[in-house]
Amino acid sequence: MVVAKAAALTWTHSVSPSLHIPQSFSVRDARRFRPFCASDQSQKVPVSGFRENEMIVSITGATGFIGRRLVQRLRADNHTVQVLTRSRSRAELIFPVKDYPGLIVVEEPKWKNCIQMSKAVVNLAGMPISTRWSSEIKKEIKDSRIRVTSKVVDYINASPEENRPTVLVSATAAGYYGTSETQVFDERSPSGNDYLAEVCRIWEATALKVNKDVRVALIRIGVVLGKDGGALAKMVPLFMMFAGGPLGSGRQWFSWIHVDDLVNLIYEALINPSYKGVINGTAPNPVRLAELCGQLGEVLGRPSWLPVPEFALKAVLGEGACVVLDGQKVVPARAKELGFPFKYPYVKDALKAILL
Repeated sequence: MVVAKAAALTWTHSVSPSLHIPQSFSVRDARRFRPFCASDQSQKVPVSGFRENEMIVSITGATGFIGRRLVQRLRADNHTVQVLTRSRSRAELIFPVKDYPGLIVVEEPKWKNCIQMSKAVVNLAGMPISTRWSSEIKKEIKDSRIRVTSKVVDYINASPEENRPTVLVSATAAGYYGTSETQVFDERSPSGNDYLAEVCRIWEATALKVNKDVRVALIRIGVVLGKDGGALAKMVPLFMMFAGGPLGSGRQWFSWIHVDDLVNLIYEALINPSYKGVINGTAPNPVRLAELCGQLGEVLGRPSWLPVPEFALKAVLGEGACVVLDGQKVVPARAKELGFPFKYPYVKDALKAILL
């Protein structure tokens, strides 16, 4: 069973009630609410009528599984969203004008102007890693993340002070910690020494080159669960055909998060100045993969007894099989310290909410 992962180098990962909204509002913030980018979907952007706490938010990777939900979340609270994409046509298929009126879609040549007048930037871009790895694919997995992150940082740093975004929320991954069946990792844990850990280190270091006056939140994302995408999109069909079961030994840790909780964590990082530095984007209760498969089988009313042997995965994915054969037990210590309210702390409740 091959399982997809998110751009954040973990298994790929609705709208919840509004969280904390800051009350302060400066002249610098006000300037950022002037329209500036011509929309590729709409030729007009409202020139007035912003409420005090509305933001202009630019998002890379907005067409992905997490990005789509974040766009919906921000628009639900009347924020202006700018989708920074390499393909306008793909973005318009995902965000049709009739369903997303006023959404601003811009291709790379226009990214600079949009970023420089945004209140906030969210960086979620990166090539998916759920494929057979070759030396060329491994290079692109790393380069796609570093290239976009570097470009975003350069555009922010080149902004005049009065127009510079005040916060950058940049995705990274739980893969930063490497893999282990016995260790527990929180935000203070050192990085691992495998390929994905190396990619995460460089990815994060690139984001941290942003201007020191910009607040940075690095979200180390785990396995994201949700409807219409992520890990479950690959797993559920196999269970429905009575072919679901653990991958490899089943003892590897599965550090997961419901997509609603992840989107709300990113949203909170945008608006709450206490959210800075590294924050693990995982639920409080990771499980071993065998338990996840058992819970999934129970919710679906299907058996989960048919394991997928390690050699079969390696035959299909080569070195990339480590993505599903190895894992890490990652806990969200910082989010808990900040009082973030997880809606789905237990995987069974998350699966029921998604599938029933």
